[in-house]
Amino acid sequence: MLLTVVCTVSFGIVQAQTVPTVESTVSTVTEIPAVTSSKSFYEEIPLVADVIDFARKHLSVRYRSGGSSTRGFDCSGFTRFCFNHFGVTLPHSSAAQGDVGEAIDKEAAKPGDLILFKGHSSGGSRIGHVGLITEVIGNQIKFIHSAWNGGVRYDYLNADYYQRRFVGVRRVAHLLASK
Repeated sequence: MLLTVVCTVSFGIVQAQTVPTVESTVSTVTEIPAVTSSKSFYEEIPLVADVIDFARKHLSVRYRSGGSSTRGFDCSGFTRFCFNHFGVTLPHSSAAQGDVGEAIDKEAAKPGDLILFKGHSSGGSRIGHVGLITEVIGNQIKFIHSAWNGGVRYDYLNADYYQRRFVGVRRVAHLLASK
């Protein structure tokens, strides 16, 4: 009987020491969030919005040939005045402003870009007018400029007069970004 008790106790101890092992097959996946910005290029350069807001404050200032002050602006004097307020010097000539920055396709135009036109004659090829793009919605491009018939005002590129004279778009935001 003693032998039976010892065998039973021994058997119980051996079973108590033997613990079944359960292997975990759960794998841990660590997700690393992508570093992306939901901001557009222009939202990251807040001075673009500041230039446009500054330009808007001068709506209705009269046109003045050669003018580059609040007493009156010509087209390039107006864009020069607006950018100069933020430390960017543009030439005082629409043709010369057509050489500043980077040429951009019309479809890629953004607020803050310069928009360039032929002068009074739509048949010529020389740049004679410049404005500042303020809004792009779909294929609608709205710009502010100083026009001989109305001073500083808004217009749209889709107007026949401007469509026939459209030359191109120049991106100058990088000049603001360096300020």
